[in-house]
Amino acid sequence: MGAIKQFLEDVSWGALDFLIIDLPPGTGDEPLSVAQLIPNCDGSVLVTTPQDVALISVRKSIRFSEKLNVPIIGLVDNMHGLICPHCGKPIEVFGTGGVEKASEDFNIPILARLPIEPKVAEMEDKGTIVQGLLEHSTEWQKNFEAIITAVEQTLGED
Repeated sequence: MGAIKQFLEDVSWGALDFLIIDLPPGTGDEPLSVAQLIPNCDGSVLVTTPQDVALISVRKSIRFSEKLNVPIIGLVDNMHGLICPHCGKPIEVFGTGGVEKASEDFNIPILARLPIEPKVAEMEDKGTIVQGLLEHSTEWQKNFEAIITAVEQTLGED
């Protein structure tokens, strides 16, 4: 908690539109520390994969957020299939339905379904992701932009 507190309090952030904190999955010390140190947090976006074990963890995170009064903006279904590098069609690798069920059970919207897309992974590996996404339209990019739009709309930003 001390390191997180120092990071939040001692860094000169300047004027921010958003402060995004990427936390490990679950309900461990890091999420608890952040929730305690930022009591009026605008909200969280919970990222999960379609596998059952990941959905168990995200369900715990939902309950954790509710107990700590952290609003949940929505869910992101990460690794939602694979975009075939040869034909461009999606392949369901991990199955479907689990994220939708969690969304329905807790009345939380799914903000986006991010596929595994080899073209995007290649750009990341080369360090050309920003330029690459500006030059190429990808399924991943379209879906990621939906997350940004949903967060802006939820928080009243334009």
